[in-house]
Amino acid sequence: MLRHTKIVATLGPATSSFEEIEAVIVAGANVLRLNFSHGEADDHRDRARIIREVAAKHNLFVAILADLQGPKIRIARFKDNKIEVKNGDVFTLNSKLGYEDGDSEQVGIDYPALITDSKPGDILLLDDGRVVLEVTAVDKDKISTVVTTGGPLSNNKGINRLGGGLSAKALTDKDKADIIIAAEINADYIAVSFPRDEHDMHEARALVTAAGSKAGLVAKIERAETIADDEVLDNIIRASEVVMVARGDLAVEIGDAALVGVQKHIIKRARSLNKVVITATQMMESMITSPMPTRAEVSDVANAVFDHTDAVMLSAETAAGDYPVQAVEAMDRICRGAESSRNLAKSGHRLNEQFDHIDETIALAAIYTANHLDGVKAIVCMTESGATPKQATRLRTSLPVFALSDNPSTQTKVAMYRNVHTIAFSPSTMNTDEINQRAIDEVVKTGCASEGDLVVITKGDYVNAQGGTNTLKIVRIGEKIQ
Repeated sequence: MLRHTKIVATLGPATSSFEEIEAVIVAGANVLRLNFSHGEADDHRDRARIIREVAAKHNLFVAILADLQGPKIRIARFKDNKIEVKNGDVFTLNSKLGYEDGDSEQVGIDYPALITDSKPGDILLLDDGRVVLEVTAVDKDKISTVVTTGGPLSNNKGINRLGGGLSAKALTDKDKADIIIAAEINADYIAVSFPRDEHDMHEARALVTAAGSKAGLVAKIERAETIADDEVLDNIIRASEVVMVARGDLAVEIGDAALVGVQKHIIKRARSLNKVVITATQMMESMITSPMPTRAEVSDVANAVFDHTDAVMLSAETAAGDYPVQAVEAMDRICRGAESSRNLAKSGHRLNEQFDHIDETIALAAIYTANHLDGVKAIVCMTESGATPKQATRLRTSLPVFALSDNPSTQTKVAMYRNVHTIAFSPSTMNTDEINQRAIDEVVKTGCASEGDLVVITKGDYVNAQGGTNTLKIVRIGEKIQ
């Protein structure tokens, strides 16, 4: 059975060599994430080159996701590298303190605007919420706080504010330079960290286009204010090709109790707007040091599959963990198990809506037809841009959807889309009356359909024309096909 849910695996020190990257891809990773928060440009160039080489070796289509660091707000460093703060301690964030001069009473910050963003009563969360500070006073250079949740605190830990609202721009100078690197390595997707609204995504798109890249944009939803207003969230989704439920910083800003409901809401909104969605962060965190996931992690991954996320993501599990291959294998196993549920074949997506475009109508009609016509074993979309199979798979189906394309960019981009499987196909080299038969022959090779089965085909009148899908055809394998 082909797996519907795609797996994003992050590369890092544990997955840098040809052999390590090959093992992760063979284990089932569909998209490989290059985390620009770590490593040098040459590291990313080397890993991208290896990804393409491994994919070609195994005749696979693997997408590359370049993840920009964004405006990570951090404390500076301590003289002794680490301190312990206790409940009730007075602790100061001092923008004028030397970068290496932190102690048990104060520490520097790398974002001076945090001072003007803060006011008494604000709750600041350090190290993903492990240490909590309540702001008591603010002056020109300092934020005075009292510790409400103590614990160990070490160098360069991140700072969030409960409820969000920090003014930091989404794209830093480093991000702008990294966009050029991402374009150079021909990344299929570029992720924007901490976008505040759709304008941040438009700015990113302008920079990506100027760099000569056609990469799809991934909006990482991790600010509290982006999920507080559905209009803001929807506008960010519309301005992107993909959204990521980035549960780390998001959970810190909105609180753990709200996270699951927000995750489900983001997935639902993304799919309703015909966009792709990734569920990310700590999905199998225990596998950094353990060869097996916990039962809670199994449930977490399965729950995202039940919500019809397009992809689930591994971060430190594959980047720095002891068991990167086992983590991918476990995620593959859990996704397949969840997908065997009969409920995943049911969908009410847009049943009561009007459609604006012919290709969208054909795409959704193909899935609806396949789900309700006995004997259909697969859906075939001949596509230039990948839009038809993406739109089709916003509807739930247990049937595989094959994207047949000769566009290299499309072949790798659709690796992110739930239940879309790429087949390299060049209709421009074929006679018109043999295209459908040749397409069916490719599907038969996958083992998903055989003689006597029905297959639904979508295509356009003109080869290599974007947005031209206007035909739906049902054929029976073994009969003469026009």
